[in-house]
Amino acid sequence: MRGVVFDGEQARVVDDLEVRDPGPGEVLVAIAAAGLCHSDLSVIDGTIPFPPPVVLGHEGAGVVEAVGAGVTHVAPGDHVSLSTLANCGACADCDRGRPTMCRKAIGRPGQPFSRGGKPLFQFASNSAFAERTVVRAVQAVKIPDDIPMASAALIGCGVLTGVGAVLNRARVDRGESVVVIGAGGIGLNVLQGARIAGATTIVAVDANPAKEAVARQFGATHFVDASAVANAPAAVKEILPTGTDHAFECVGNVRLIRQAIDLLDRHGQAVLLGVPGFEEEASFRVSSMYLDKTVMGCRYGSSRPQRDIALYAELYRKGQLLLDELVTEVYPVEDFAKAADDAKHGRVARGVLTF
Repeated sequence: MRGVVFDGEQARVVDDLEVRDPGPGEVLVAIAAAGLCHSDLSVIDGTIPFPPPVVLGHEGAGVVEAVGAGVTHVAPGDHVSLSTLANCGACADCDRGRPTMCRKAIGRPGQPFSRGGKPLFQFASNSAFAERTVVRAVQAVKIPDDIPMASAALIGCGVLTGVGAVLNRARVDRGESVVVIGAGGIGLNVLQGARIAGATTIVAVDANPAKEAVARQFGATHFVDASAVANAPAAVKEILPTGTDHAFECVGNVRLIRQAIDLLDRHGQAVLLGVPGFEEEASFRVSSMYLDKTVMGCRYGSSRPQRDIALYAELYRKGQLLLDELVTEVYPVEDFAKAADDAKHGRVARGVLTF
């Protein structure tokens, strides 16, 4: 079968992948569509260290082909959106409703794939850039059949991360202000999460002026073109003179992390969603933090995927959550190189690979 494999030096499409049958508590899914997220590119460029060879992809949707023993919540023929969270369901964090903190869901990659008799790792417990993949049952969330697969694929990473960061982690309230630094795939979902939460002033900041229209479509009330102003934080302060209640950094740049912190009003929260290099450090003025300010990380939107994916699917069906609008371009998997180049250079909000 076809899939995208990173061998430690380059990523390319192959046609001789094999995947094992599902074991107890597992699901075999035929992937219909998979979003290309910057995390996949970060494996390729080394920002996210991951052992090769690995089958890439972690944002997918498809149809259940087979289930292992003990799986009852999905059945062959069901449409599912996949999460990357292979949490155990039994540890203290899972029991507290914090599956993103499950230690068995972080790292420890499996090897359900093989090629020429040699095993390949699975990225993010998912590997959606393959015609078929095996996931933990908890990762497969049933969705209505009427949701287009290309749109459904995006729920499992970009939407969970961005919207979840607003609703689950920051808990943005009605009437509050939000600044979103970076209007890419994650940033757009933060914007629409802020809109859904009832924020009244939502400022998008990006160095690409072409993103203004889509940022406003997703919920931005203001747009700051960081390429056209000498001081983007000052431009934001013209809109929010005392600072913002919530600032979301969605780029992964330590300079922008500092800007997010400096833009906070009293009792403000800076939420870090972008991923800098693993050895990079950010700084801030400690004295400014004593006005009840908070800097918080956020893993995967602090999500509970079985609950949240179903919720976001329903919000989409009611017209409250935008999914189709996230899909800028659809590529056959054979055009992975073009899709990766478009994503790297910011030409798309989200590119989607199809099989």
